[in-house]
Amino acid sequence: MFNLLHTYLPQPILFQIGFLKIHWYGFLIAIGALLGIIVVLHLAKQYNLKREEAYNFLFYLIIFGLIGDRLYYIIYAWSYYSQNLLDIFKIWQGGMAIHGAIIAGVLVMYFFGKKYKINPWLLADISIVGFALAMSIGRWGNYFNQELYGLPTNLPWGIPISPDHRAAQFVGFSYFHPTFLYESLWDFFLFFLFYLINKVQISVKKNNPKVKLDYGYIALAYFILYSIGRFFNEFLRIDFSPYIFGIRTAQVASLSIILISLAVIVFRLYKKIVPKNFR
Repeated sequence: MFNLLHTYLPQPILFQIGFLKIHWYGFLIAIGALLGIIVVLHLAKQYNLKREEAYNFLFYLIIFGLIGDRLYYIIYAWSYYSQNLLDIFKIWQGGMAIHGAIIAGVLVMYFFGKKYKINPWLLADISIVGFALAMSIGRWGNYFNQELYGLPTNLPWGIPISPDHRAAQFVGFSYFHPTFLYESLWDFFLFFLFYLINKVQISVKKNNPKVKLDYGYIALAYFILYSIGRFFNEFLRIDFSPYIFGIRTAQVASLSIILISLAVIVFRLYKKIVPKNFR
């Protein structure tokens, strides 16, 4: 695979029929979303959630997740979109920000859980697994668009970038870090890890029906681990990004998510362990 990455120059169009063009970016996002949905529905069934509720939850999660994903990126790159308003709707050209999807997803889980009297933390534990798988697959869309690559490299898995897609300061280099691949592999590892942990959690519940599980730690652990990987991956990326306190915006968002997730874990454990009369 590394040799192929090192020698193959990708094209954004998967195939074309007349005026209809199917882009790799949209195709891979759709495939990732479909497989993520299958995984979430499977886990929802194992947790004994009603099928209708699971479908409704996924509908809102996908719709608002995509809106949040795109809206966050538009705000993030407003200096460009303010001068190119029509490009806001050209999602096939790329331009999605995962932190926007996370924010939207958290809101959907909270309000949907409250409305249907389902523990929002359980919804988070289930959906985060499908989310990680969808992200792992969808990241390859950046490869075919030749975007979100990293610094120049001589490593054997460096990817070629055509001159018209190279950053101006690196126009004399040919091979670059495949940062999409690093994030894709990290996402797939997290998918596999938290899928297995969910299965253990389901097994414990089935074998001990009276046990009251404390849901949510799977999702919080995902937020922390994903954000750690994203934080370090950002050091390699050279795409446009505003800077805050000398680091990229995505790194600030990642650090914020890590700190918030850790604070929530500590608060939940504090409430669980420390008796009320000692608080």
